[in-house]
Amino acid sequence: MNIFIIIAGFTIVALASRQIGQYFTRAKLPLISGFLFTGIIAGPFMLGLITEEAIKTLRFIDQLSLAFIALAAGSELYLKDLRSRLKSIKWMTIGLVATTFILGSLTVFVLADFISFMQNMPISSKIAVSILAGTIMAARSPSSAIAIVNELRAKGPFTQTILGVTMVTDVVVIMLFSVNASIADSLLTSLRFNINLIILVVAELLVSLAIGCVLGKILKSVLSWRINSIVKTGMILLAGYGIFLLSEEIRSISRAQLPFEILLEPLLICMIGGFLVANHGNCRDEFRKILYDIGPVVYIIFFTLTGASLELDILSVTWPIALALFFVRIAGIFIGSSIGGMLSGDPVKHNKISWMAYLTQAGIGLGLAKQVASEFPEWGSDFATVIISVIVLNQIVGPIFFKWAINMAGEARSHLKMTEFDGTRNVIIFGLERQSIALARTLCSRGWLAKIATVKSDSMEKPASSDINIYPIAGLTIDAFHRLDAKKAGAIVSLLSDEENYRICEIACEHFGTKNLVVRLNDRANFDRFHEIGTLIVEPGSALVSLLDNFVRSPSGASLLLGMEKNQDIVDLEVRNPDLHGIPLRELRLPLDTLILSVRRDDLTLISHGYTQFEIGDWATVIGSTKSLEEVMLLFDA
Repeated sequence: MNIFIIIAGFTIVALASRQIGQYFTRAKLPLISGFLFTGIIAGPFMLGLITEEAIKTLRFIDQLSLAFIALAAGSELYLKDLRSRLKSIKWMTIGLVATTFILGSLTVFVLADFISFMQNMPISSKIAVSILAGTIMAARSPSSAIAIVNELRAKGPFTQTILGVTMVTDVVVIMLFSVNASIADSLLTSLRFNINLIILVVAELLVSLAIGCVLGKILKSVLSWRINSIVKTGMILLAGYGIFLLSEEIRSISRAQLPFEILLEPLLICMIGGFLVANHGNCRDEFRKILYDIGPVVYIIFFTLTGASLELDILSVTWPIALALFFVRIAGIFIGSSIGGMLSGDPVKHNKISWMAYLTQAGIGLGLAKQVASEFPEWGSDFATVIISVIVLNQIVGPIFFKWAINMAGEARSHLKMTEFDGTRNVIIFGLERQSIALARTLCSRGWLAKIATVKSDSMEKPASSDINIYPIAGLTIDAFHRLDAKKAGAIVSLLSDEENYRICEIACEHFGTKNLVVRLNDRANFDRFHEIGTLIVEPGSALVSLLDNFVRSPSGASLLLGMEKNQDIVDLEVRNPDLHGIPLRELRLPLDTLILSVRRDDLTLISHGYTQFEIGDWATVIGSTKSLEEVMLLFDA
């Protein structure tokens, strides 16, 4: 009964943590800092709402959360997204991991006599603690990086390299942690360093790889079942939790039956499982959706519990150490990014500022710190307190520097308005009347720059309101089109007489190459003339009947096409990103609430399916939420 009371009490604290985290974001602070702060306040060293007994009882929640974090890290390493910047990613990752690990480990070893829990340790144990600390200091934060890139709508080689390095680094760090945890365990148990130790570490890695492959197959099997998604989510988390139980059982049995311990790293196993699901098979989209849906809940629970676990009495003594490690990490990142940038041949401008983009730390770093606390209980909690303090400092300062770096590189697009896109979102409407004004206002509300060209034949007076750009022209001449800047127009709409409409279409096609021409047809006899030059024709007589017909047969589809669904839109986007050339649609990592309906290539419209391959210059018809469509626009470089 006691465990249910503990879970109920922690649930109430977690709900409060969610609200407090929102207040932190309003103050421009990281969300997880709010969760950690709540955990600290509610923890045993302050209000005592979460006791030390509760923290021990809730250890299984820690392991469930760590399994999720590792699965999510593996799923983020999508190889097809990284192929165009592999050289830069490779050298930058090597430079960052090597320098940060070496400087971090050396600093912890040198300062060992000033760290309370390390003072009485033998040299071998100090080395063990140092290499574990150096490993965690090399970790990054993919979630923070992706959030900032989306916020700034950043796009370009600098941004692409940062994201690639951030994701690959966490994978390398987890593998390095797996090796160093085994070495540390051997040093702490006084196992002599010889060829047998090397064989043991390699064997542990191979066994972890094999179990990770089995886990990947289990996850694919679960995802393929036709059962409720909530049940699938529970089974995936339980599979990850089972890996932690298996690792503990193997370690316990080996300690009792063998002269050495077998330490399989559960984070590495779960990461391999997530990687295999994301890169092989047909379940990646559903897997991403499950991780996306459960992610916010897991992060609230994990970071709140982590905050409650902080040993504040240790932190009050070791905060100067945490501050020193924070600055040493910055120095390591600066040196590593400079070396990596030079070896990969990146522009000097990028090399000078790239270090600013790699300061953020969050999920993986905290997960590894908690894992140390679990695997080495004698001193692990004290160790985790110091390392988590460094991570919190990095998470507070890192996003600020990251934003500066993106802006200095000139790849931030958050300041751009939709109307500043060159040529694809400008429209000229010929004819001044109520329909043209209503159309212009609707297009402007959706991010288009609309101009109304009025000629002498227009009967309506110019409206008094100044929200619409109205340009009087003397006639339908080429000079008039130049004054309207027609070469930048992505579309031309003509609401004049059929002869005037045809003249407009001729000039637009022959002299400006405008592809999207829309006319309101007055006489059905002129249909073929307009159709031959590729004009989109609207017949007022049949348009209303057709619209009513669609509302009867497909009300949802008609509502979407007319933009009547709240927060949903449908747009045509041109594919300009060279990295997408030849990529099948099924391999794109699109936002989960978007769908590509069709692909227009030259004059041919392709009904899209998973194996349709993009080519530069394709136009994709995409439906989804407004926010997600902006992400797709960035992906397509549209």
